[in-house]
Amino acid sequence: QVQLVESGGGLVHTGDSLRLSCVVSGGSFSSYAMGWFRQTPVKEREFVACISWSGDNTHYPNSVKGRFTISRDNAKNTLYLQVNSLKPEDTAVYCCAASTLDYGIGLYPGSNDYDYWGQGNQVTVSS
Repeated sequence: QVQLVESGGGLVHTGDSLRLSCVVSGGSFSSYAMGWFRQTPVKEREFVACISWSGDNTHYPNSVKGRFTISRDNAKNTLYLQVNSLKPEDTAVYCCAASTLDYGIGLYPGSNDYDYWGQGNQVTVSS
């Protein structure tokens, strides 16, 4: 059974930084394309970042481009999301997800492309 466990969230102030981690167990991490999504009670799930199997390719929406960086360490079965210059509108539950798709260059911004999900980790940014 594939499990994803996020950590690294918390309460921070505007302009602060965090590094979120996602440890994957029970599967073949290096064969998964990975992504980060976020959700609030009043907004639909939003794509934040994705990365290909080896980490060579990444993709971000304009809302976080230049502030967020996704990376992975296949030797540690761990996905990361470095989040800088945080804003109150970044407040959300951040979830990592794993995709078993294997076409193209391994970038999948659609949530329906993912097979496994973590429980989520709360990030709260105060103004």
